[in-house]
Amino acid sequence: MSMENKDYYEILGVDKGASQEEIKQAYRELAMRYHPDRDPDDPDAEEKFKAAAEAYDVLGDPEKRQRYDRMGRAGLRGEDMHDFGSFDDVFSAFNDIFGGDVFDEFFGGARGRGGGRRGSRRERGRDLRVTLEVGLDEILEPTDKTINLRRPVECDNCDGSGVRPGSDPKTCGTCKGYGQVETQQGFFRMRRTCPRCRGQGVVITDPCPECDGDGAQEKECEVQVAVPAGVESNTRLRVPGEGEPGPGGAGDLFCDIRIKEHPIFERDGPHLLCTVPIPYTVAALGGTVEVPTIQGERKEVDIPQGTQSGHTMRLREEGLPYMQGRGTGDLLVTVEVEVPRSLTERQEELLRELAEIEEAHVTEDRQSFLDRIKEYLYEKTHASG
Repeated sequence: MSMENKDYYEILGVDKGASQEEIKQAYRELAMRYHPDRDPDDPDAEEKFKAAAEAYDVLGDPEKRQRYDRMGRAGLRGEDMHDFGSFDDVFSAFNDIFGGDVFDEFFGGARGRGGGRRGSRRERGRDLRVTLEVGLDEILEPTDKTINLRRPVECDNCDGSGVRPGSDPKTCGTCKGYGQVETQQGFFRMRRTCPRCRGQGVVITDPCPECDGDGAQEKECEVQVAVPAGVESNTRLRVPGEGEPGPGGAGDLFCDIRIKEHPIFERDGPHLLCTVPIPYTVAALGGTVEVPTIQGERKEVDIPQGTQSGHTMRLREEGLPYMQGRGTGDLLVTVEVEVPRSLTERQEELLRELAEIEEAHVTEDRQSFLDRIKEYLYEKTHASG
């Protein structure tokens, strides 16, 4: 089976129930094992190295992983996928996995077959994180939410280079343009990122006057976030490329979802809960009541004769969509029998008549309760005597 048709879990050598930390560790070990510079005589190393990166790109992202688990590779169509055309693309995408310059130190600064190249890896910009509040009625279907945030964006004047237009950065005199400096301690040689140019291999001597050489300026931005139907609180959504800009591309924006409290409904996963008060006459005699739904409609529900307070009824598929896209939850309606606080003369007359009838015709449950009271009082009296 070719690598491009192989199951991503099989590529990483993990089970489908593996945790995100296990997937991360498995990918890191494979990347270190199959880096082509470590074993240049292995003709399959490069393919395995890139296949492992592609597998981690999917399984390391909870949203992509869910789609892949449901529909395989077909479920990833339209997803933002990294293009691992070169080893630098892998380093840039998964810098946090390898702990900064671990590949430079482990492989002697080489990037690609046949030796090193000038300049250090171009790092992506920082990721950003925001909280996005969403109402229950907004997640009945997939929706786009617009958020406003203030963040650095690429400087228009210098196109993000940090250099005054018409000027060029100068080769770093400390590392001679390699982005790294080498020191020797006894028999060991160690490489580290150049402290002067911070690994870029160049320094800016004539900075852009608009951004003072940073290559970015803070501005108010609008960002569209695709919110899936049925999303739950504490879900984290990733918006690729909407973080801070950087030499190796912009970082990502992560949105932590918080579902707002609803005045009528409570949520239990895809199911909704609500309490509906009913008159005591309807509870005793039976009837119908109107129940609100999250869609803004009203449903008539039959109340059986003799319904007790706390009784729960289920309205099928009147809840929220399952986040995985498989069906709709239910609406669970709990009735609460209302006892009037004040009565008209006629109501009081009828209730007193009813009370007399109830004394004459005591129900089995009530009779059992009364018998237990008599027995308890009898024992207490004789025990004290």
